[in-house]
Amino acid sequence: MQQDLTERLLKYLESHDEVDTLDLVPVFNEDHQKVIGALKSIEASGNIVSSKPTSRKTWSLTDEGRAVVESGSHEAVVFNSVPADGIPQAELMKISSNAKIGFSKAMSQGWIAVDKSGKVALVKRKVDTIDDVVQKHLLDINRGGGQEIADNVKADYKKRKLLQEVITKSFILSRGEEFTTTLTKLETDLNVDMLASGLWKNLKFKAYNFDALGAPVERGHLHPLLKVRSEFRQIFLEMGFSEMPTNNYVESSFWNFDALFQPQQHPARDAHDTFFLNHPAKSTKFPMDYLERVKRVHSVGEYGSQGYGYDWKLEEAQKNILRTHTTAVSARMLYKLANQPGGFRPAKYFSIDRVFRNETLDATHLAEFHQVEGVIADVGLTLGDLIGTLYAFFSKLGITQLDFKPAYNPYTEPSMEIFCFHPGLNKWIEIGNSGIFRPEMLLPMYLPPEVNVIAWGLSLERPTMVKYGINNIRDLVGPKVDLKMVQENSLCRLDK
Repeated sequence: MQQDLTERLLKYLESHDEVDTLDLVPVFNEDHQKVIGALKSIEASGNIVSSKPTSRKTWSLTDEGRAVVESGSHEAVVFNSVPADGIPQAELMKISSNAKIGFSKAMSQGWIAVDKSGKVALVKRKVDTIDDVVQKHLLDINRGGGQEIADNVKADYKKRKLLQEVITKSFILSRGEEFTTTLTKLETDLNVDMLASGLWKNLKFKAYNFDALGAPVERGHLHPLLKVRSEFRQIFLEMGFSEMPTNNYVESSFWNFDALFQPQQHPARDAHDTFFLNHPAKSTKFPMDYLERVKRVHSVGEYGSQGYGYDWKLEEAQKNILRTHTTAVSARMLYKLANQPGGFRPAKYFSIDRVFRNETLDATHLAEFHQVEGVIADVGLTLGDLIGTLYAFFSKLGITQLDFKPAYNPYTEPSMEIFCFHPGLNKWIEIGNSGIFRPEMLLPMYLPPEVNVIAWGLSLERPTMVKYGINNIRDLVGPKVDLKMVQENSLCRLDK
């Protein structure tokens, strides 16, 4: 164990003035790196041990050097391959891959000679026996000796790639000013109990390492919703839309419901579907002339409509809520458009922001989500314009197979649910809602009668779930989101 090794090292230093960590390897029968690890643990506890870095140069055999130890040097192998009556030089060169260097070295040693008197050059021996000094030297070095071998000889062996020089770094150890044979565990944290009891005065704390690099700083990552939102926003901008301000999460019931010709007894205005605020519970600032026109349309009807025929109450319209849709923002923008200086001018608006519903949470529903909304106001717009615009918009999302189903909304007529074919699921899925805003909503704003407004909206979460293969919305939004998923998700390309 590491703790045992530190104690053994300290016990050894107690009876020795200086020692090299390399010399401790055979003493402790441990790897040198483990000895160094024990030293670092001791040094972390204070000036118990003094250490000075040093290094040793040693020689070790290469693979080729080990082959020489087993079979002899290249020149000895060549000499031993030459018979008494000689051998053709060309044939001798085929005995091994190192025959060429062996032949050269044997020639320089005067062991062999080449006889060129005949038709074929013959290699013959010049001596009867040889002393393979190279093999003996390498064998001696391999056994841990070889100190008497001259440095220039070792350098020659290194040049021949028979030896390699190894430099081993180590430390010279001696007893420090705080030397002890037992280590006291250093505290790493100062807590309240230590301060309250005064225990900290008798404890030793680990010093801060101000040179440590620390943990690498994590870079930021875009959430999949933000990536898809950026794609949607870019598409709207490419189509010439202007972005609506959506920084009002709190809306009055007037702008969220009444201005959209949604009756005050509608189920969506119940506490089971909408979040109502306790403080501030009511709004009091409204364009009063416009509010009166909305009240008449609801209660008795106007502009060719018979209305809903009920007693419209201001107290109900004043209630503050968390907005249930960004269509409340569209209502504000259309009112400003109708009453801007210079009169009405055609406009195209979009918004992408958060809305809130008092929903039961499940795999596909949250109490808050994002709504993507597009609105176009112009003279003489028809249902054909809406369908054509939807095809243009969704084609930029990579969705080309669309279908429309008649639906009901209090503020649009006609209204259509939007479906698309999902190849991965192999079925049609609902992706949004659309329609033409009713005259009962637009005329009280004083928009010209010939102006129609087409609009559509869809969730941001659903296309994101489809895009990234997420089946449970709580894996996309909320406290259970896997941050690794956020870090590793791919770029969003809705047209691919």
